[in-house]
Amino acid sequence: MNSTQLEPEAALAELKEKKPDSVTIVCLSGDMDKAMAAFIIATGAAAMGMKVTMFFTFWGLNIIRKQGSTSSAKDWMRKAFGWINKGGTENLPLSRFHFGGLGTNMMKKVMKNNRMPGIAELLETAQDLGVKMIACTTTLGMMGISKDTLIDGVDQLAGVSTYLAEAKNGSVNLFI
Repeated sequence: MNSTQLEPEAALAELKEKKPDSVTIVCLSGDMDKAMAAFIIATGAAAMGMKVTMFFTFWGLNIIRKQGSTSSAKDWMRKAFGWINKGGTENLPLSRFHFGGLGTNMMKKVMKNNRMPGIAELLETAQDLGVKMIACTTTLGMMGISKDTLIDGVDQLAGVSTYLAEAKNGSVNLFI
């Protein structure tokens, strides 16, 4: 081996020195199971001491909206988005087998029976662990969602450039 080649351990150590231990997660989906996956990854990474940033956009904004909140928009199309997409972790449907809420309720019952935390508890744990939460300003405006309908603890309202600045230096970047 010549001096320009590194042993695998040395190469890994060099890579770790260059990239901070950080995770960014784009939460695009407002589906319960996808939100759970995002928060399980976020809390796991934060518990390991990693810096975690979650960027909520489009239907993912429903996760960080207050329970039952709707759109404050005046035009009928954005008002319809608010009516269809009630805010709050309790209103998120399953991505598959939702069946008008039956599948979602069954999933919640199975989770409760097996002492698994729900999304609200995972979200609170993420906040306790210092996970940074950013709401997408472009989508907020487009869907007529106002800041006052977001839960407490949303760290920032910002656009994609803020997310990209975080992701650029991240060691793990996920889109859920």
